[in-house]
Amino acid sequence: MHTSTPPARSPTPHPPVTPPPALCAKMMSILSASLPASHNSLNPKYLQNIRTDGNLRTCATANSLFTIYHPLLTIPPMFTILHRDPHTRARLGTLSTPHGNFDTPAFMAVGTRGSIKGVTPDQARACGCQIILGNTYHLLLRPGPETVRSLGGGGGLQKFSAWNGPMLTDSGGYQVFSLSGLRSFDTGDKDGVTFRSHIDGQIIRLTPEESMRVQHLLGADIIMAFDDCPPADCPPDRLAESLDRTHRWAQRCKEAHTRFSNDPAQLTPNYQLPITNYPAPQALFGIIQGGTNLDARKHSAETLAALDLPGYALGGLAVGEGHHRMVDTIEHTAPLLPDEKPRYLMGVGYAKDILEAVKRGIDMFDCVLPTRNGRNALAFTYQGTRRLRNAKYALDKRPLEENCDCYCCTNFSRGYLRHLFSVEEMLGPTLLSIHNLRFFQRWMHDIRTAIKAGTLHTLTAPPNDIVEE
Repeated sequence: MHTSTPPARSPTPHPPVTPPPALCAKMMSILSASLPASHNSLNPKYLQNIRTDGNLRTCATANSLFTIYHPLLTIPPMFTILHRDPHTRARLGTLSTPHGNFDTPAFMAVGTRGSIKGVTPDQARACGCQIILGNTYHLLLRPGPETVRSLGGGGGLQKFSAWNGPMLTDSGGYQVFSLSGLRSFDTGDKDGVTFRSHIDGQIIRLTPEESMRVQHLLGADIIMAFDDCPPADCPPDRLAESLDRTHRWAQRCKEAHTRFSNDPAQLTPNYQLPITNYPAPQALFGIIQGGTNLDARKHSAETLAALDLPGYALGGLAVGEGHHRMVDTIEHTAPLLPDEKPRYLMGVGYAKDILEAVKRGIDMFDCVLPTRNGRNALAFTYQGTRRLRNAKYALDKRPLEENCDCYCCTNFSRGYLRHLFSVEEMLGPTLLSIHNLRFFQRWMHDIRTAIKAGTLHTLTAPPNDIVEE
């Protein structure tokens, strides 16, 4: 049974920090070159006055205080493991970013086109969401990364969408899988993927370098390497091809990410970024592929771990392989990844899948299920899934879920919710999306609480089955 949950909170802002020595040296060089003419010296001890707060840095010189903007004056995202479960491989932690911290294990709400469908940023925060995911391919098509950067100013996608918290952007690699009928692989030294837009037929070319360019302009705190996600049970030659592309593209992504980080002016030749609009430092995560072939997963994990990236994701799962094969693959692959870095299972969202993955050392999740199901009158509860279009709810005065503290459950009856869907009122999908988002944040809170208490092995996931009363 679900226990009481503390009020939802916004992402935690950074406290003052003292950068590590290697970063201090870079900061010293940047600051010295940026000093006004009247300030010709900089004492290293004043670096302790740098405070992390967006892109603004207040820096003390030998003579006075002044402000300066530069991406290297932001501390990059950092992962901290706070507690380990004694019976499983689960970890309780926090990931700090230039836009705030989020707790792990974490469930990320999906805002593919810069918006969680039908839910405002304030509503998402009230549900307990601490980090949101956007998609490179879809934002490249509309409105375009230059537009996001222009309208969002130095805040990028966060400012553009009014989400003042951590964000992650997918690379567009999943669309290589999901839009397979509208894409073709390129060849050559700078190979990539050519898409025919599902919107207007426009030809779009996405390469590792272009994916990095777009993600730098969008400015998310965590960005993903461009990869080739193969379908479940694909032939061996297709799997080998996918691994080769994913590994080559990860190296190219790392090189492009470094280049754009060091010189943001390269992001586009016709769009000169003023110094106040430099993106904050971003953490590039690699994506492990290999389907359910355990040898292929081992090869991919070892190859990408050698790149020493800030975090790693398991891609190519939840694409039709089934629960047990997915869990077996996670069981085999997660221990092969660097222990001190965050691990992200992409596209997985059912409560039982999340629980089994957390037990095997996974820290981050995302899925469209909360809002997709909400738009279709399906509500997740700790008793199972409720289908609100069912006639049995027509006169039901009870809240959707008795112990839920979300806006939907504390204000509306099941009968009213059924009415909204019956007459196709847009409020219905919004209310169920709010509830579903809160359900997943409550579930993640229960998981984190159990890890801290050492009782995760006794926790049971809520069922997915339709509630029959």
